[in-house]
Amino acid sequence: MQYIEPLYRPPSEAKSLILQITNGCSYNKCTFCTMYRDPQKKFSVKPESEILRDIIESSDYQVGRVFLADGDALTLSTRRLSSVLGAIKEHLPDVRRVSAYCLPRNLKNKTVAELSELKSLGLGLVYVGIESGDDQVLESVCKGEDYASSLDALQKLKSAGIKVSVMVLNGLGGQLLSKQHAINSARLVSEAQPEYLSTLVLMLPQGDALIQQGFNGKFEPLTKRQLLEETELFLDHLQLDQTIFRSDHASNYLVLKGTLGRDKERLLKQVRTALSDPGVTGLRPEWARGL
Repeated sequence: MQYIEPLYRPPSEAKSLILQITNGCSYNKCTFCTMYRDPQKKFSVKPESEILRDIIESSDYQVGRVFLADGDALTLSTRRLSSVLGAIKEHLPDVRRVSAYCLPRNLKNKTVAELSELKSLGLGLVYVGIESGDDQVLESVCKGEDYASSLDALQKLKSAGIKVSVMVLNGLGGQLLSKQHAINSARLVSEAQPEYLSTLVLMLPQGDALIQQGFNGKFEPLTKRQLLEETELFLDHLQLDQTIFRSDHASNYLVLKGTLGRDKERLLKQVRTALSDPGVTGLRPEWARGL
C-alpha cells in the first residue's frame, strides 16, 4: 500500500488498517494546525481504482478495523464513500468498524438519511475536532466553523447512529479568551452529548506566527497553571450523561480518564489537587516544576 506521508491517525486507531482515500485536508486554513502544510500534502482524492486495489491487497490479512485517512475523508460524496465502504465489506469481511476524521463542514450538505446509509455500510465512528465552542475563538483561529455549525454536524451524526469522538484544544483561546473558550466548549459538548470526548493541549511546533494573525499579534499562550485552571473550568461546566472522557494524549501532562458525568467530581478533584500540590498528583516531573 502506497502512502503519501506524513500520515496521521488518532491514538486509538493504532491497530487499525490505515486506508488513505484522500491526501491532506480540503480546508487547511486553521492557524493552529500545520499537519498538512507540506507541499506533498496538497489536498487530492485518491482514484477509486487505487483505493480498490489497496483494499483487495489488504484482504491477505485479518483486518478488524479500518481508519479512513487523511484529514477529512468525509468530504467525499456519499456515493464515493458508499463505494469505499461497500468494497471494504466485500473484501474485508472481518472488519468490525470503519472510522474517520470529520470536519463539521464535511456534513453540511449530507443528510441524516445519507449518513444512515454510511452507518449501515460500516462507518461506526468519526473523530470531530470542534476545537472550541466559542465563536470568537473559532473565528480567531480561522476554523471556518461556529457553535451552530459544529452542533448541527454532531446532531446529524447522532441521529444517524454514528458514534462521535469530540476533540477540544486546551489553550486555544490563549490568555485573552481562555475563560469563554472553556465555558462555551463545555456548553457545546454538553448539548451534543457525544459518546467520547478528549482534550489535547495546543502545541505550536513551528512557532506562533500563523495563530498570531487572528489575534492581532496579541496571542499569549497559557502557562502550565493556566492550562490546568482552564481544564478545571471546562470540566466544571460539563453536563454529560454517559460520555467516555480521555485526556491522555502525548500533549497532556496530567492524565485524566473517566466517564462523565459519573466521574466528574473525581476528575475535578484530581485537577484541583494538581493545582494545590503538584508534587503528589502524577504530573510529569518537568511539568510539576514551576507550576
